[in-house]
Amino acid sequence: MPLIVQKFGGSSVADVDKIRRCAERTLEERRRGHGVVVVVSAMGKTTDSLIVLANEANASPSRREMDMLLSTGEQVTIALMAMVLETMGQAAVSFTGGQIGMETDESFSKAAICAVNVERLRTALAAGKVAVVAGFQGVTPEGDITTLGRGGSDTTAVAVAAALKADRCDIFTDVDGVYTADPRIVPDARRLKTISYEAMLEMASLGAKVMHDRSVKFGAMYKMPIHVRHSHRPDEGTIICGEDEQMEKMEITGVALKQNLGRVTLTSVPDSPGVAARVFAGLADANITVDDIIQTVTGDGKATMSFTVEQADLADIRPVLDRLLKEIGGGQPRIDEGFCKVSAVGVGIRSHAASAAVMFRALAEAGVNIANITTSEIKISAIIGKADGEKALRAVHGAFGLGSEQEGIIKRD
Repeated sequence: MPLIVQKFGGSSVADVDKIRRCAERTLEERRRGHGVVVVVSAMGKTTDSLIVLANEANASPSRREMDMLLSTGEQVTIALMAMVLETMGQAAVSFTGGQIGMETDESFSKAAICAVNVERLRTALAAGKVAVVAGFQGVTPEGDITTLGRGGSDTTAVAVAAALKADRCDIFTDVDGVYTADPRIVPDARRLKTISYEAMLEMASLGAKVMHDRSVKFGAMYKMPIHVRHSHRPDEGTIICGEDEQMEKMEITGVALKQNLGRVTLTSVPDSPGVAARVFAGLADANITVDDIIQTVTGDGKATMSFTVEQADLADIRPVLDRLLKEIGGGQPRIDEGFCKVSAVGVGIRSHAASAAVMFRALAEAGVNIANITTSEIKISAIIGKADGEKALRAVHGAFGLGSEQEGIIKRD
């Protein structure tokens, strides 16, 4: 029997009426003879409300207790979804992350999935039931509840689909697919019919909010097709899959904006082997993700390191930096806020030297100053002031013709 995993986000299941509409999507697949596993997020703004409660109880709650609290949101949704399906004549059974053996490491609030035991899901499917799974959560080997961080429900869905060897993973959300840019910022952004795992991974990591990069990594690793669709519309959406010839013809796939970045600069650090390794290993141990790393040598036996982190991590980084600088024998930290990153993504960047020139000319003409530049085989990113973010996104999108019939063909003089 073909097997589909469906994931419904918080806005899609914000109330019981919306849950019923999502349940109809599930019944459509059942009528086609498909087995279905449904993964759901907490209802609407439930997670935000729980965070407010936590802060009323304790201004600095531990991450373990926050995970214990936040995981309750999905438990409400899974029970309601199973109840609604039963009123429609479809047998259903709900499962928490722990009940399906969603085993994670002990990184509370940012846990990584280690294993998924799908035996209980297979048993439910074999009995003709729809299995309803709580997204965003798991358990450690010791049984402590963890949450997977941003995009955790997407990651749950793709991981479950991969473990079950499903035919497809449908991500239902409040947008109707992946666009060449955020259509709320760029009015002429186009919906993409398909996008490669590689390009989507870059777009997600660079600020595109449709999919989280961790879920795309699971899809790419297990070659799981991911279908991004609107939860209450019949639109075809966007399929995330392996590259094909048509994708390779598109020089630029899309542009993305990553907001709320901070820049950390470490000056006068020793210029000696192993220093960078100790600094970034220490940050990784503190579960602080860094990006856009630049190092320069000052010529006096010292070096300067600069990198970006997300705004949410700035509160935790200062004591970590103070400890690391003592360990390496010196250095001064400086933390600057108010940055963002605009990026162009596409396989054409590999073979078209004009890509960088087009992007930087567009930013210059828009009056946007660049603080840092980073590149890879399929992306070019510029760190800029937060106030210029949306203007820069529109400028780069237009420069690459992404809103026109050209579909990502680089403009040349």
